[in-house]
Amino acid sequence: MTLILNLPPELEQYLLQEAKQQGISLEAITLQLLENSILLRQKQAEAVNLLQSWIDDQDIEEQQETGQYLIHALDQDRLSERQLFPIEMKGVSW
Repeated sequence: MTLILNLPPELEQYLLQEAKQQGISLEAITLQLLENSILLRQKQAEAVNLLQSWIDDQDIEEQQETGQYLIHALDQDRLSERQLFPIEMKGVSW
């Protein structure tokens, strides 16, 4: 597909500079930046959907078990003997 764009001078200069630095054509750098932007938005949307599915998950017991496992794993896999989640601080700081 051919696309003709009227770019502001600042954006045109940026694209020209990026193309020169990477040693590729103006069209190639423009396409690369556009693809990267679209892929980033797709990844962000996927992450948001995954997080929302976790939020929407109504299995409270499983969530509590997972939380307890994570707390235990984080406290066990440390170089220090000091716990990140001491039981006496439950409900106070975490």
